[in-house]
Amino acid sequence: QVQLVESGGGLVQAGGSLRLSCAASGGSYAMGWFRQVPGKEREFVAAINWSGGRTYYSDSMKGRFTISRDNAKNTVYLQMNSLKPEDTADYYCAADPITHGSSWTRPLYWGQGTQVTVSS
Repeated sequence: QVQLVESGGGLVQAGGSLRLSCAASGGSYAMGWFRQVPGKEREFVAAINWSGGRTYYSDSMKGRFTISRDNAKNTVYLQMNSLKPEDTADYYCAADPITHGSSWTRPLYWGQGTQVTVSS
């Protein structure tokens, strides 16, 4: 089992940037990010395989968000640029032994989430 701890959320103005971090307790997992707005289903944002050589994005975030990882630190990052008010959500880190790509819906492990609020 792996523990995932997110950080880096907060309040930012539209057009601004934030970088989310997710520290994993260990293991060799594909990792990614999902987000959820109250009353809506959790949606896929981005994923990265264990080596970091393959990345996957939701079409609506492609070009604005970048996922990366530092396996020496057991940490995955989500750099979010050109943020929009509709990016406001709780962002969740996820991990799984298998890389599922952009069709990923049910990670084996979840973090607790970090809130991102983008003001207009």
